[in-house]
Amino acid sequence: MPTVREIEAALFELAPREGTMDWDNVGHLLGDPGQEVRRCMVALDITHAVAEEAIAAGCQLLVSHHPIMNCKWSQVQTVRDDTFQGSLLTRLLRANVSAICMHTNLDIAGGGVNDVLARALGIQEPEGFTSEGVGRCGWRAEPMALPDFVRFVSRTLGCNGVRYAGAGKPVHRVAVGGGACGEFEDAAIAAGCDTFVTSDLSYHQFVDARVKGINLIDAGHFPTENPVCETVAAFLTQRFPNLQVQISASHKEAIQYYVEGE
Repeated sequence: MPTVREIEAALFELAPREGTMDWDNVGHLLGDPGQEVRRCMVALDITHAVAEEAIAAGCQLLVSHHPIMNCKWSQVQTVRDDTFQGSLLTRLLRANVSAICMHTNLDIAGGGVNDVLARALGIQEPEGFTSEGVGRCGWRAEPMALPDFVRFVSRTLGCNGVRYAGAGKPVHRVAVGGGACGEFEDAAIAAGCDTFVTSDLSYHQFVDARVKGINLIDAGHFPTENPVCETVAAFLTQRFPNLQVQISASHKEAIQYYVEGE
């Protein structure tokens, strides 16, 4: 059976470490690198619920997109049972479950988060449009009215709800950025896109969308990134035929929407 170290090396072939942004934390972040792995679970995030699911399933390894520790939103200074993140880390360590996390390197990699999202939304021959390598853009086969495209995005990605603002134009040349990519809105406009699908957009971006001439669609962080889990699981299954790989069934979109009148 492959070891954690061997699986990490393979994943860095899928998403090279060199693509990692300076502030990020990727690779094997928790556990014994020499541990043999018979079963692993793939998830967008390693939450307490995902950890319990993996332990119950008899997994020795969790592979996630978002880092479990020491990144922008999770600065771990201590590992203690009486802290939120510490309790998660100690639970996994005591159960001998390791963690490998592939984040911005998987965002940038060919065949990674953004290529998967672009293909799902019908973008033909997607190409990069940012200097950082994040995001993809390209043409859809035919123009589509914005409300119809929003409905298509929501159903394709399994969104609980979609926020959007129109610029008074149909959808044809589309940019995508899985996760929080609102900072690349101007790059999408410069690339000639009429529509930008991403998540975590601000109020002011929606207010200014019509003047800037771009349709903005916020489909949610989880829905725009989670499709890559199937790609990672398929890669591991092909690379290690004896490894049992499963995708988390418990981890789902956390954000709910209330719409007046529904």
